[in-house]
Amino acid sequence: MTSGKVCVRNKEKTSEWPGLFLNDLKTKKESLIFVKRMIAVAVSSITYLRGIFPEYAYRSRYLADMCIKVLHENGNTPGASKVVKWLMGSFDALEKQYLQVISIGVYTDPENPNCIIEAYQFNFRYTEKGPEMDILRNKNVEMQVTLENTKQASVLLIRKLFLLMQNLDALPNKVYLTMKLYYYDDITPADYQPPGFKEGVYDHLWFEGMPVHFKVGEVHTSYHALRVQVSVEQSQVEKLQRRDYLKESKPVSVDEEKKASSKKIDTKRDFPSDDESAQFKKPARPLQKRKAATKTLVTKKRRV
Repeated sequence: MTSGKVCVRNKEKTSEWPGLFLNDLKTKKESLIFVKRMIAVAVSSITYLRGIFPEYAYRSRYLADMCIKVLHENGNTPGASKVVKWLMGSFDALEKQYLQVISIGVYTDPENPNCIIEAYQFNFRYTEKGPEMDILRNKNVEMQVTLENTKQASVLLIRKLFLLMQNLDALPNKVYLTMKLYYYDDITPADYQPPGFKEGVYDHLWFEGMPVHFKVGEVHTSYHALRVQVSVEQSQVEKLQRRDYLKESKPVSVDEEKKASSKKIDTKRDFPSDDESAQFKKPARPLQKRKAATKTLVTKKRRV
């Protein structure tokens, strides 16, 4: 199994949005279900396209022209089942609106889990006012976010994630996964931990080499906003650029990153933007959250 494998869509299958997501996002409950499914789709796509779990750990779903592999909830693969349990635990924090960041790291040394070779970060924002606050601002122009906006942004995010994952080099034969949760400390009870997690300490993550950060995309609903970022080693990016998979882009400043949550997604761009910075970025507002302890998982890559 390699990182470049592709799930080919069966032309006889219909590419329906309701096959993956709800067809209405007017209520807070519907929005929450949508965000959960987006996370499940993204994490499943990452683990599938990076060759972390075997083919039988997934089931196929279809969206637009894409065949999407989603992890089975009750599969017979221990590693995949553990990741599903992690996600279910994180959803408890998401439901309570405590969750700010899900951080998934890939590393090779079981004695040094904070030294990672890839990272996937999911950032969350919430609003209680629903559609009244459901506005994106782009170049001083305000526009109401519709279901169609959410659909387009979701498909674009998944497509960008696919393109990036399919064009990275294969992972080593033996890798480990870790998941850490970061909370909004101003509202999260001091003794709260979601199922499957325990209290952790705020420590640093660092890369084996120079990391490059990709802002894959951002999706808004009336009650939630989800932003996805991928970090890989710089040599991966150099290979992508040589193959003309990436367009040149300027490094993203801290101020620009803070403003990113209010920007409308540019549907004309085909690939994620890259932010070449010297250090691995911590989640925003590190002093206002704490994290759940690291959970580790040993996995072996299978080769065809």
